[in-house]
Amino acid sequence: MQENYGRDLDLNLLRVFCVVADAGSVTTAAGRLYLTQPAVSAALRRLTETVGAPLFVRHGRHLKLSSRGQQLRVKAQPHLAALIDAALSPEAFVPARSERIVRLGLSDSAETWLLPRLLRALSQSAPGMRLVSVPIQFRNVAQALTSAAVDMAVTVADEMPAAVRRQSLFWGDFVCLFDGRHVKLGSRMTERQYFEHEHVIVSYNADLRGIVEDMLQKTRKTRCSVASFSNIAAIVDGSALLATVPRLLAAKALVTRPHLRMLELPIALDGASTDLLWPAATDDDEACRFVRDCITELMADVVKTTRVARVGSGGRARSKGR
Repeated sequence: MQENYGRDLDLNLLRVFCVVADAGSVTTAAGRLYLTQPAVSAALRRLTETVGAPLFVRHGRHLKLSSRGQQLRVKAQPHLAALIDAALSPEAFVPARSERIVRLGLSDSAETWLLPRLLRALSQSAPGMRLVSVPIQFRNVAQALTSAAVDMAVTVADEMPAAVRRQSLFWGDFVCLFDGRHVKLGSRMTERQYFEHEHVIVSYNADLRGIVEDMLQKTRKTRCSVASFSNIAAIVDGSALLATVPRLLAAKALVTRPHLRMLELPIALDGASTDLLWPAATDDDEACRFVRDCITELMADVVKTTRVARVGSGGRARSKGR
């Protein structure tokens, strides 16, 4: 298709032309367009000059299309109607019929506990929708959102640009996860025990520094450093390693690996808000809003039904309501 947008053609002139062609009268067309008769006549003159040929001939008190005018009407009117329909009657979003692809930025821990639930929910209400999960973390989430690399994101985030919306999903803290068959810590762990044991840590810098080292300036005995939380439970399973992980991730690990244990940390490690973030430009995107609403509802249900309380005796987690 030739990329020629008619530099000298005002497309509004085609709208005036089509209305005059339908009405057969400048006066009637002016009334339909809420314009004056001189304004309509001037628009027709400009379009005639641009086309380079007469578009109407007078027939008594009415106007009839010339041969060139008839050709223009046949080609222009269907497209003009489609443009008006697109502007004034956008296609309604119907989840059950949607085949929209949504790019969802997820932190590694969020992908573990959110993505399976979201896929199950969408399979019921929007089976044709598809998700592309994109690895995201606090360092690159702002750039990913403002560049439209993702439609929305779920992660811990710092300050965001004004063009990014955010909604807090839950406040999460950290616990210690370990294999109770290989590590005996009792019902409460001391700071000395914590730092005496070897750890597997998550480092986004590909080094031996994790959240404890960065926030508390204290060094653990790190046996292994990995880039994400996704396989922490598998690494801890069968080992004598300790792992400091988000509480929600630990609770999920205990469901599938009941021999694991978790205990409150003996150190003051601040938690953080996990947020749903999206570009302000997609506020009116019904498909994106639908997915955002699904995520919000899912998280409200997760927090209500599986929220983990302070760990009780024996290091086993107890769940409680809000």
